[in-house]
Amino acid sequence: MTARRFPLPRLRPTSGPTIAALLYAVMYAVYGARAPSAFSLTGITDLLDNTIVLAVAAAGLTLVILAGEFDLSGIGVIAITNAVVATISTGRLGSAGALVAVMVIGAAAGLLNGWLVTTLGLQSLAVTIGTMIASEGVALLILSAPGGEVADAIANGMTGDLGHTIPVAAILIVALLVLWFLFAQTRAGIAIYAVGADENTARLSGIDVRRAKLLAFVLAGLTYGLAGYMLSAETGSGDPRASDSFLLFMYASVAIGGTSLAGGRGGVFGSVVGAGLLTVMQKMLFALGAAEFYTSVFSGLVMLMALAVSSLSAALSRPRRRRPT
Repeated sequence: MTARRFPLPRLRPTSGPTIAALLYAVMYAVYGARAPSAFSLTGITDLLDNTIVLAVAAAGLTLVILAGEFDLSGIGVIAITNAVVATISTGRLGSAGALVAVMVIGAAAGLLNGWLVTTLGLQSLAVTIGTMIASEGVALLILSAPGGEVADAIANGMTGDLGHTIPVAAILIVALLVLWFLFAQTRAGIAIYAVGADENTARLSGIDVRRAKLLAFVLAGLTYGLAGYMLSAETGSGDPRASDSFLLFMYASVAIGGTSLAGGRGGVFGSVVGAGLLTVMQKMLFALGAAEFYTSVFSGLVMLMALAVSSLSAALSRPRRRRPT
C-alpha cells in the first residue's frame, strides 16, 4: 500500500474548501465594512478564539467520516471534558493534569465507540447516540449546573495573543493543520481514506479495516477532548450544556469544507475552513443587525450550496467513459 494509490484530494477552483474560503473572504469583508475593528489584532484574535473550538471538534469528526462512519458523541465528550477542566484545573493537578485528563477521557470514549462498531458490528450512528446521551449524563454528574473555575494558565495561555503580535488560536490552528497533513501521508492516514472510499477494496488490498476505523474513532475522541479543553479556556468556567449547539455546526463545517459524508474524500483543512466560515457568518449577521434565527437559515443555505458545488465538482472530475466504436 502506497500513498500514490490513495492520494490526498487536490484543491480545485470548484472544490469545497476553495468555495468555503472564497465565501469566508466575502463575509469577512462585509463584516469588516460594518465593524472596522474586525481588521484589528483584537478583532482577529476574537474571531479566531470563537472559531478554534468548533474547528478542533470538526477536525475530529472529519476523521470518522473519512473512514465511512458517523459520530454523534462529540458534544458529549466536550461536555464531560469541559466540566472536568472547570472542576480540577485549579486544584493540585493543575492545567497540565487537566490536559492529560481530557485526553484520556476523549481517547477512552473514542475507543469505546470504535470497539462497539468494529468488534461487535453495531451501527456507528446508534452507538454514538448512546455514548452522547451517556456522556451528557456524566457531565451533569460532575457539574450539575454552570459554574466551576478554570485555571488562569489555561484561560490566559490558550486565548489572546503572544506579545501583542500573533493570536494563540492562529498558532493552534496552524499546528492542527500541520499535524493533519503529516498524518494524512502516513500508512494509517492513507488506510482511513482507503477504507472510507471502498471498504471491500481496502480489505482486498491488505488493509486492516477494523484497525483503521478504530484508530479514526480514538483520534476523534482525543480531538473532542482537546476541543472541550479549549472551550474551557474560552469561557473560563464549566457548563455541562455548553456544547449542545455544537453537533449540527460540526457536521455543517465538515460538509461545507467538502468532505463527503459517504467517506473517503475530503480532509481536515476543509472542515477548519468550514468552521471559520460559520463563525464569521455569525459575526457578519450580528454586525448587520440581523435577527438571531437568520444564522440558522444562512447556515443551512451555505451548507446546501457547498454540498451542491462539491457534488458537481466531483462529477466533473470523474473520468469519462469512452463510447464503444
